[in-house]
Amino acid sequence: MSDLASAEEREAERPWLTRNLRVLSAVSLAQDAASELMYPLLPILLTSVLGAPAAVVGMIEGIAEGTAAVLKYFSGRISDRIGRKPAVLAGYGLAACGKVAVAAAGSWPGVLVGRVIDRTGKGIRSAPRDALLADGVPTESLGRTFGFHRAADTIGAVIGPLLGLALLRATGGDIHAALWWAVIPALISVALVLLVRETRPSLGKVAGGPQHREAAGPEPAGPEPEGTEPARPNGLPVRLRALVVLLGLFALVNVPDALLLLRLTEIGIGPAALMACYALFNLANAAIAFPAGALSDRWPRHRVYAIGLACFAAGFIGLGLANSPLVAVPLLVVYGGFAGITEGVGRAWVSSLAPTGLGGRAQGTYQAVTGAGVLIAGLWAGLAWSLGPGAGVVPLVLAGTVGAATSITLLLLGAQLEPKDSQVTGPAG
Repeated sequence: MSDLASAEEREAERPWLTRNLRVLSAVSLAQDAASELMYPLLPILLTSVLGAPAAVVGMIEGIAEGTAAVLKYFSGRISDRIGRKPAVLAGYGLAACGKVAVAAAGSWPGVLVGRVIDRTGKGIRSAPRDALLADGVPTESLGRTFGFHRAADTIGAVIGPLLGLALLRATGGDIHAALWWAVIPALISVALVLLVRETRPSLGKVAGGPQHREAAGPEPAGPEPEGTEPARPNGLPVRLRALVVLLGLFALVNVPDALLLLRLTEIGIGPAALMACYALFNLANAAIAFPAGALSDRWPRHRVYAIGLACFAAGFIGLGLANSPLVAVPLLVVYGGFAGITEGVGRAWVSSLAPTGLGGRAQGTYQAVTGAGVLIAGLWAGLAWSLGPGAGVVPLVLAGTVGAATSITLLLLGAQLEPKDSQVTGPAG
């Protein structure tokens, strides 16, 4: 009884640490361990083992992420109507099937098929999962919620490359043999989804952090409270749409990490060292995710997001110009701050602007638009890989420059994209 009471006390002290957050964080940890075991090996598999050019690496990642982007939009909308858990379960199941296909591939078209299946699963699951994470969480705690989930997700991304490194050594460098092991944690993640509990939120008309009002019962009739932003019936508020457009434009230069890893190999980092570097990148990502999310609950989210974009700019420009592994590795750690900061903060920002009951649609729209941008980024960066000095210098420097410009834009204009009723203007005392 005392253990039960203490658990209830902890939940009362941390209402954002819901059962679904804990379960879905474990699910994402296992899935990312599988994905990130496989991901840093893909450029080597494609270029060194299967003989594909760099443009094919960018094309495969672009098509895979584009497929996920389109599906995120539709799965988010549908999950608001029919439920989110079935979509999450199906998504993680498809991801496991995709990893089997990649491990079995004997040519680059086979890798393409596997990656598309894998990313189809991601497209189906991501928006419904993020809506489940936000349901019932107070708006002022959304940053911590998504930061915690992102940190757990990225811990899996640290485990994956380290496991891959050990497997490469155990198999004598046999990449195909190492890839088969990624299937095991992927299947574990599918089983864990069965522990998720779904509650269906009711539709509402007010944006700006409505999720925390679910427990309060129906809202009284009358005019909207001052400081809130009405949305069109079943539509998304203007501020949310404007945020999605801005971040979607930045996504056009958010070059897939597979090409960044290819750049590291061209600087002179071998397969085993690449796995270690990728684990270090994800460790930096995981270390900053929760603090960044918590900071965004106290500080305007546009400022926190701008810091993440500054990390992107420094990492990409630096890696584009670097010619030594000793310089490249610290820059990769800096770039890890971008993903750690923006992934959770961006999703919390979207949730804070989403109308009640439309969290799936909001997340799906945001993730679809930014994912489509990554599709285009992978295609143009792969085609431009050999321009100028070659080895990816031109696309990486260009992408970093646009990232810096976007960071400055957010610092100057981002306050217009915060919820109307937000009173957070600086760090809490």
